[in-house]
Amino acid sequence: MIYSTQDVHPRERLSYWREVATRGYVEHDFEPGQGQAFNGTVKIATLPGLALTRFEADIARVSRSERSAARADAGDMLLCMHRRGELAISQDGRDTVVADRALFLLDPLRPFDIQLKSHSSNVVVKVPRAVLEARVGNTGSLTARAIDHSNGVAALTMGLLDMLPDLAESLDDIAGLKVAEQLLDLAALALTSEHSKITALSSSRATASLRLKATIERLLIEPGLKPERVAAETGISIRYANDLLAEEHSSIERYVNTRRLERCRAALEDAAQSHRSIGEIAFKWGFSDLSHFGRRFKGKFGLTPTEYRRQAELVAAERQAQTQRPVILGFHEVV
Repeated sequence: MIYSTQDVHPRERLSYWREVATRGYVEHDFEPGQGQAFNGTVKIATLPGLALTRFEADIARVSRSERSAARADAGDMLLCMHRRGELAISQDGRDTVVADRALFLLDPLRPFDIQLKSHSSNVVVKVPRAVLEARVGNTGSLTARAIDHSNGVAALTMGLLDMLPDLAESLDDIAGLKVAEQLLDLAALALTSEHSKITALSSSRATASLRLKATIERLLIEPGLKPERVAAETGISIRYANDLLAEEHSSIERYVNTRRLERCRAALEDAAQSHRSIGEIAFKWGFSDLSHFGRRFKGKFGLTPTEYRRQAELVAAERQAQTQRPVILGFHEVV
C-alpha cells in the first residue's frame, strides 16, 4: 500500500504525513525543513512477524522525545536502511552522519533524533525485540552506528531490503517466513560484524552468548526451567553460562525471569490476546504461581498485571481515536 502527499493540498500535507508516517514508524515529532511545501511517500508491506516501510521524504527532522519513549512498549526495534540522500542520526550519545547506503539500528525505548539533510529514501523494518536480541544479544551498544556497503554482509542485507517493500506481498506464507528469517540472520551478522566495532567480547564468547540466549528463548515456556537444563542444551557449563551473562549483570535465573516477564508484558499489551486471562498468559510463559508472578511483574514494571493491561487498553483506545480523526479521510491513498 502506498500513501503520498502528491494530491493533498499543501496546507494539509503535514498533518496527513504525521498520521501516516507514525503508522509505519513509531510515535515521533516531525518538523519539515521547507514548511508547507513538504512532500513525501510511504509504502507499507509486511512479512511474517515484520512490518516494512519505505519512506521518501523532503528535508525534515524526526525526533523521539523522552515522553514518547517512556510510553513505548518493549515490543519492537527499528532496523533502518538509508538508500539515498544525506541524514544525521543520534541516539545513546552517538552521532553519525550518513551520506551513502548504510544500515543502522534505533531503539524506540530511548530518545533519538534524525535529520534529513536532503531529500532522502529509507527502508525501516519493525523487528520484535526478543527475536533480534536472540540473535545479537544486548543491543545497547548497537544503536546509531552506520554499517556501510563496504561490509559484505551489510551489502547483502541492504540488497534484500531494497527489494522487499515491492515483493513482500507476492510471497506466500511459507516463503515469506523463510525470507523474514533470512533477513534477520543477515541483519544480525551485519550488526555484530567486526566492521561495526561494537563488541568487546571475543569471538568464541560472543558466539556462546548468542547461543545461550537463543536457547533460553526456545525453552522459556517450560515450567520449572532450571539452569542445569539451559546450560546442557547450550552445551556449556552452568558456571560459564553465568559468567557470560555477568557481562550484563545477570545470570541464567535472572535472565530467564526477565525474558518471561517481558513476554508476558507484550501479551498484555496485545489487543489480539485480550481474550486470554492473566493467569493463562503467565502459565504459558513458565510461571507456576500467579501470586509470585504478580509480585515479580509489579517489581519489574511498577504496576500489577491487571493495572498494566488496563493502561495498555487505554493507550490503544487513544491511538485508535487519533487515527480516526476526520483529517485522515482526505489523505490520498494508492493501492
